[in-house]
Amino acid sequence: MNRSFYSLSFLLTILGSLFLQTTAAQSFSAVDQWLKPLNGHLQVSIRKYEGTTLTEEHIATQQRPALPGGWQVQLKVQPVKETPGALDVTAVFALTKGVSKATAVNVDFDFSSWSRNNYVLVPAIVYNGNRYPSIGNGYNPDYPKEMYYNPKVPLTISNNPRLSVEPGKASLVELQTGNAATPALCYYAPAKQKGFMVLTDQRSVYGNHGLTIAENAAGDQCRFSITAPAMRRQAPGFGDFHPSGDKAPDWKAGDQLVLHFRIYIMPATSIPDLLTGFMKHRKDISGPNQPRNWLPMSYYTGLATTITSNNFREFPVGSYYLPENSKDFQLGWVSGMMNTYPMLALNNAKERARVAQELDFVVTKLQGKSGYFYGGITAEGKIRPEKMNPAFPEVQAMVRKNADALLWLLKHLMLLKAQGYQAAIKPEWETAAKKLAAAFTRTWKQDGQFGQYIAPATGKIAVYNSTAGAIVPAGLALASEYFKNKEWLQVAKESAEYYYQRDVVEQGLTGGDCGDISMDANSESAFGFLESLMALYHYTGDKSWLKKAEVQAALCASWTISYDPVFPANSQIGKLGSKMAGAVWASIQNKHAAPGICTASGDYLFKLFRATGNPLYADLIRDIQHAQAEAVNIPPDHSTTNNLVGSSMERIQPSDAEGRGSIGNYINTRNSWTETNGALMAIELPGIYLRTDKKMIRVFDHVEARIVSSGKEGIKLAVKNNTSYDASVSVFTENSRQAVKPLSYTAFVGWPRVTIKSGAEIIVRVAQNGKVSTF
Repeated sequence: MNRSFYSLSFLLTILGSLFLQTTAAQSFSAVDQWLKPLNGHLQVSIRKYEGTTLTEEHIATQQRPALPGGWQVQLKVQPVKETPGALDVTAVFALTKGVSKATAVNVDFDFSSWSRNNYVLVPAIVYNGNRYPSIGNGYNPDYPKEMYYNPKVPLTISNNPRLSVEPGKASLVELQTGNAATPALCYYAPAKQKGFMVLTDQRSVYGNHGLTIAENAAGDQCRFSITAPAMRRQAPGFGDFHPSGDKAPDWKAGDQLVLHFRIYIMPATSIPDLLTGFMKHRKDISGPNQPRNWLPMSYYTGLATTITSNNFREFPVGSYYLPENSKDFQLGWVSGMMNTYPMLALNNAKERARVAQELDFVVTKLQGKSGYFYGGITAEGKIRPEKMNPAFPEVQAMVRKNADALLWLLKHLMLLKAQGYQAAIKPEWETAAKKLAAAFTRTWKQDGQFGQYIAPATGKIAVYNSTAGAIVPAGLALASEYFKNKEWLQVAKESAEYYYQRDVVEQGLTGGDCGDISMDANSESAFGFLESLMALYHYTGDKSWLKKAEVQAALCASWTISYDPVFPANSQIGKLGSKMAGAVWASIQNKHAAPGICTASGDYLFKLFRATGNPLYADLIRDIQHAQAEAVNIPPDHSTTNNLVGSSMERIQPSDAEGRGSIGNYINTRNSWTETNGALMAIELPGIYLRTDKKMIRVFDHVEARIVSSGKEGIKLAVKNNTSYDASVSVFTENSRQAVKPLSYTAFVGWPRVTIKSGAEIIVRVAQNGKVSTF
């Protein structure tokens, strides 16, 4: 800790003691005193509208809490004792007489001495203010030719809410709480070495709150606003905007609205400080969520792998499990050579043979001369180009897909060895992995990055920049260990350090690794880079990678819904009563959440929890796992209208980005990657984790477990299954000494399983030697 931390903490402690003596009448100026370190000012107002056009505003003050038209405003202020630097504020708006047509209430935080260098965050939709050049006016815009083969191409996003990248131009970002993974407005001020965050709740009886950021043309003043309800002129879509249709409600005498928010001012010397502070406090307003147990992961795995097994096909080009909703093959990202992993984990001869056929097909039909793979191929054998421009006819492929190919190919080889089938590994598979690792190494040495799109024929980067190579360091680390090549581990370390400093530390975002977005910030690169950081910790033992991983996990948390959103009562999710805390937002362009990480189990979060003991990481992976299960289609009681039992759809929609009618509804289709990541969670995450010497237990599966006794004979657990389905639950036990060692990528092969019938409770004994038995 530095001197500025102690001085700010001392100041906030003194201010806190003064606040406890503050009367309600002094609350306005008291908040201003609290905001003084950031040159902040609080303003509370009543606003009237015609449509979404503001026509009238009345500002409440300490001296004037009563406003024209019978309005009364009261501010209740209280420091948060357990959190220095946090202030709880409740604004009570009441109409005491008459009626007030088309009226909303508003709270503004005005900051003077603002700087365009400030890092601005709204979780899941605004990163670094989205202050980047934008292209297109819709979903997945084409790249102009100047973006190709240009090492100096700037990070470029689609048409999203953003602060102005052009100097001398004012900015306006209009959102509602349904756009954000956590209803929060945050920023980090490098010049002041401080971070600011305001958390609020989702909605009032009038609907979701609005979240607005307005910056003046000079860039020296900025306003953060919370409006109840949201009153946006334009609502953001998937790379475009449309009229919001927001409507201010009519009020009558006796109507009242309570707006609760919490302000944080924290010492911060970097963007990572703000991110880790956000993760620590993101549930402070909503409180701890309580995921419901309804679908044991073993039951789901049976459904998901059955779907995959039934979709194995033989085509003229080769044999493979069908990806998504097409007969054409797509490598990595959302399907190919990833959905094979749970099938291999089933450890049966039929699926093992099929997996081998797909691996044969991939390495013989998709690897280019450079060692890089093409991203896809039709069932008839025609290579599928990606993100092409007519000026550059050379076929390109996603760097992300190649990163997935390296990581998952090696994971398949490692799993075959762990299962005792090393003899089944073909030299061609290993040769293909070596060629791909060598290709990434050449690119790094030539260009100092991996780019976003690559030409597999030549190995040249076609589109530079973004964090599309987020998973590459993980793949190289695994390849280095598997093939005993130290150079690949060195490149993994150098490239991971590069991405961490350039993207996480300097910009507070990662992005650009999806095939349907530009270089937009997204969750997949955030989680993928966490995979890489934990791989480097695994193979080097260097705890500096663990520290970086903790920052990266905080960035991942910003993409993950922290509370259970209220959905329209008549929507599908509303009718099902699903709890969606843990759903993972896609990207700043694709404004929807999804059931799980695309595409991974998130086992690296469990490994981070295991290495640090920080329960926030266990909570995060538990939330993600439970939200994934909520989206599974199991009629008649849990029908999401998808076609296949056990299938799921990638869009969990808390926002109106696809129109108001889409909020809380699924679409009648399926996405195979969501089924894959659910199966991966069931396989790579333990259902129950027990740290024996600390008597610490964490449950990830849909059962309840508690310690009932502990003694010389070991520990006894009571495990209860309250779901409607029988469960087979993996149990992973260890002591603190064993937990120091990084967890093997195939550790799950050795985890014992216990069976609990629906509605039953069993006793599980964990002996001193770790042996698990039931009785």
